[in-house]
Parts: sequence; structure tokens; C-alpha cells
Amino acid sequence: MDHNVYLLATDPKNACRDVIHSRDTALKIRVYCVSDEKFTANENEIQLFGYANSKLYAFETINIAAEDALDVVGAIQWYADYIGVPEMEILPDDPRHGQDIAM
Repeated sequence: MDHNVYLLATDPKNACRDVIHSRDTALKIRVYCVSDEKFTANENEIQLFGYANSKLYAFETINIAAEDALDVVGAIQWYADYIGVPEMEILPDDPRHGQDIAM
């Protein structure tokens, strides 16, 4: 059974600014702590959301290729497991009622 291997690039100055990389494909996903920082969605990318450790996270692809789109959820599930919240629900829309993604 094939499975992707993911790597994580972290920003030592910002604990909420990780980038998930697929080792075997071009998939890259930027992680934002929406609870702690402003987030403006790029309309050309895929955005998904999830709550973990009392924070709302936004996950946005970086230069997504069509062949990598199906791996986005798997990469986010890997990240949720990595941060110790494997039960994190992945949401297709920003769950904050009445708010745009851009703050």
C-alpha cells in the first residue's frame, strides 16, 4: 500500500507558521493559526480549516497542482497527528460565523 511521506518546515520566529511538504510530490501547504494572526485566502489555492488545542487553523496550498489536490486532506491529517490532535475535524469552510477569511 502506497502512502505519502510528509516533512515539516518550521519558522523559529513563529510557531504558527509551518509548511507541510510532501516528500514525493510537489504538494506544499502553509499552516496559519487563524486564532492568533490575520489570514487572507488566495483564491487560486485550496483552503481547509480545523480546530486543535483550542485554536483555529487554516491550511492553504502553495501553487497547487491538479494531481496533488487529492493529497491535501492526507497531509492535514498527518499534521494533526504530528501536533497531537489526530481527531481534528477538517472543515471545508471557515467556521467563524459571519466573518470573512480576510481579517
